[in-house]
This record gives sequence, C-alpha cells and structure tokens, in this order.
Amino acid sequence: MDLRQLRVFVEVARQGSFTRAAEYLRVAQPAVSISIRKLEEELDLILLNRQEKRVSLTAEGEALLIHARGILENFRAAEAEMAELRGLGGGEVRVGIPPMMSSYCFPLIIRDFRVRYPNLKLSVNGEGAAIIQRMISKGEIDMGVIAGHKIPEGLEYQHFLREEIVACVPANHPLAGHDAIAFSDFLQEPQIVFKKGYYMRELMDELAEKIDLKPKVVFETNLFSLVRSLVKERLGISTFLRMVVSGDPELAAVSFNPPLHLDLVIAWKANRHLSRANRAFIDFLHENTRGRESI
Repeated sequence: MDLRQLRVFVEVARQGSFTRAAEYLRVAQPAVSISIRKLEEELDLILLNRQEKRVSLTAEGEALLIHARGILENFRAAEAEMAELRGLGGGEVRVGIPPMMSSYCFPLIIRDFRVRYPNLKLSVNGEGAAIIQRMISKGEIDMGVIAGHKIPEGLEYQHFLREEIVACVPANHPLAGHDAIAFSDFLQEPQIVFKKGYYMRELMDELAEKIDLKPKVVFETNLFSLVRSLVKERLGISTFLRMVVSGDPELAAVSFNPPLHLDLVIAWKANRHLSRANRAFIDFLHENTRGRESI
C-alpha cells in the first residue's frame, strides 16, 4: 500500500466513478482500475461495490477511507513544513470564502496579501458555510470563513470581523425610509432567499420559527448577485451584510430592531498543523479587518 494507491482510492470514493476519478487525476482509466485492484489484493479486502455506472464503498472501504484521508493530509502537511524548513520562501494557502464575502470584503485583502507575500500561492474556493465546513474536515482546503455563532466540533478558529445584517430593499420601497424595522414586519414582504446551507438562509429560518411566522418565499438561489438584481426589480426583498448594500444608489439598507449581526471567523481543523503560509494569512486577515466592524 503506497501513497499513490491511496490517492487513487480516495478520488474514486469522492467521485463515485472510475472514469471521473481518472479524468480528475489525469491518468488512463485502466491505471485507476489496476491501482484499486492491487490495493484490494494487498489488503485481501473488497473496498468498492462495482455497479453498472457507479461505485460505492463497502464497509471495509469506509474504514480505509478515514485512514487514507488522514495519511494524505498528514503527508501534505509534512511536505509543506519541510519546504519551509528548507527556506524555499514559498507555500500555498487553500481557503474557502462564501461568495458574498469573497466579492465585497476579500478582493482588497487578497490583493494586499499578494503584495506582501508574492511567493505564496493563494487558492480560494467559494462555497456556502456548510460545504466549507465539510471541505475543512476532509482536508480539501486548509481553512475557511464561517459564521461564528455555531462552531462545529473539530474546528479551531479565530474571530476577525463583525458585520451588521440588514434588510435589503429597493431605494424607493416604503421600508427604505425607516431607520429600523421589526423582523416580523420584514417577513410580511415577499422574500428572495438563499438556498439552504447558506448562513443567511439558516438564520432567517431560525428567527422566523422563533416568532412562529413563515416567510413568503418567492424565489431562492445561491447566487447573491442575482438576489441583488431581483431586489432592484422589486420581485421581493432580502437580507445582506451592510457592506453589500452600502454605496448602491438603487438599494437601501434598513437595520433590524433589535439589530442583527454576523460574527465571522476563520476556521481550520483542530489539532492540524498550520503551515507558516496559513498562519501568515490568518494574521494578515486579522490585521486588515481590525476596526472595520459594523456595530
């Protein structure tokens, strides 16, 4: 059993297909099949259920997958640390950032980070918080930006920003002239919402359930830019971080009464080695968001 076999096995398990795994790894499909067969022969176990169009893990395969991911993650961390000890002056930061944050808060941060650390590679994955959490746990990214109100077990984190959550309405909407609105009044309006798995959607659903009101959902999407456009077209209203609405003359940001805030943290897998490149990004993020809280 070697690292190459484990990499192939993990990718086949992730893709659920020999063909897609081969395409992702950029090798011929027979090479993937041979690698898996040899691994099963060495272990004297059947790791995969081979069906007509899809493969799935056996119980033995599920057990191996846990260990294989850990081995590959530790090997990557060891490579990164050895590279640092050799003084290569390089490294990679793999971070997950929700789309709303990546478009409004992070462009300048990423630009300035690259200016300060030109030899570091920065790879950004834009997903919702739930997917980011899973990717961190699986070692597919080093860390990610998530909401700080419910930190899952197995993650360590550092708070870096607090931002106000506001009602986003057209600039000529009757609510636009209000200093603040009750959440119950907000729910009386047609709602454009994010799909489940996005923090904003989960929070809105929780608050609506607490006051026993059901949102009047007219449209849902995971594209926050589409939400903005549909609000401008008066299809409905929505919720955003204040930074997203501020500065747009076609939209108005209305505070809730009582106010709502989102605490953002940068999180990583607990007990996992963070390279100096990752530490540099965390420190830079904290340094460049200090004092920017929208309270």
